[in-house]
Amino acid sequence: MFVKTRRRFIMTFCAVLMGMLFCYADTARAETFKIGTLSPEGSVWMEAMREGADLVEKKTENRVRFKFYPSGVMGSDQAVLRKIRIGQLHGGAVVAGSLSHLYPDLMIYGLPFLFNSLKEVDYVRERMDPILMDGLEKNGFVSFGMAEGGFVYVMSNSPVRTVSDLANKKVWIPDNDFISLETVRSFGITPVTLSIGEVRTGLQTGLINTIGTSPIGALALQWHTQVSYVLDVPMMYVHATMVMDKKAFSRISAQDQETVRDIMVNTFIKIDKYNRQDNAGALDALRNQDIEFVSPPEDIIKQWKNTVSGVPDRLIEKGQISKGIYQTLKEHLADYRSQHAKSIP
Repeated sequence: MFVKTRRRFIMTFCAVLMGMLFCYADTARAETFKIGTLSPEGSVWMEAMREGADLVEKKTENRVRFKFYPSGVMGSDQAVLRKIRIGQLHGGAVVAGSLSHLYPDLMIYGLPFLFNSLKEVDYVRERMDPILMDGLEKNGFVSFGMAEGGFVYVMSNSPVRTVSDLANKKVWIPDNDFISLETVRSFGITPVTLSIGEVRTGLQTGLINTIGTSPIGALALQWHTQVSYVLDVPMMYVHATMVMDKKAFSRISAQDQETVRDIMVNTFIKIDKYNRQDNAGALDALRNQDIEFVSPPEDIIKQWKNTVSGVPDRLIEKGQISKGIYQTLKEHLADYRSQHAKSIP
């Protein structure tokens, strides 16, 4: 009887031990991806990304987890990218301009006065977002999709109506944004380059007095409290993305990679739609503030467009935008406009 009891004890102990080893091995295989972003806690971006991350964790049975660092605790977009390079972070939710030094064509949507409407944006993006995501992956980053930032408007502390009104303004542009740089230079202006986190202080101190941003950006970052006028002319289109270091992403199994891609791509489709709605609401909110919207006549708008018309060719000459990607975009725009010629003013 003692032998039987001893044998039963040994078998039970081995079973427990094997279970412990299995659990340890399963935990060892788990990957926790650290993601930095300027998006504030409680924002649509953060809520959607956390929901996506929770679903990833569930679908992969805890093999893949995400840990987010919101509200800029890891620094600016450029700081996040530096920390990705040294392995301190594995990814970031950043504006497209932050990645321009790695893949310049990612900025193609931001050419001045490129789009006449959001319907044109949707038509082009449906056809070109996959191309841009593939380009990012070839340059070492996995992207889960593009999210709309919206149209950029000129906002200032004194009215800007004509091109000449912009003279002598202290105009801000984001760092590493070569399209904004070339555009502002078209007006004979040397801009002030600051990170996004420095803009509000720059407005408060007078270092800058004119900015270009989307309505949702102006409200979320409280820049609207430092401006009094908005030029009611959409200048550029901006977008953002969440990227991960491809080497880090490749550490998980092919099956888990597919799961993460499916879930996070759908997450960014939701974020894209939320941002469209929020931008419309933000524009209405700005109109209800003590901010005056300046609406120039059509001939003045044409003057603005003519002044920056040479920007694409100059960027192509400098090798900052490829001729191929620009031609592809123009062809899609031409297709859309030919199909909707009667509805285009």
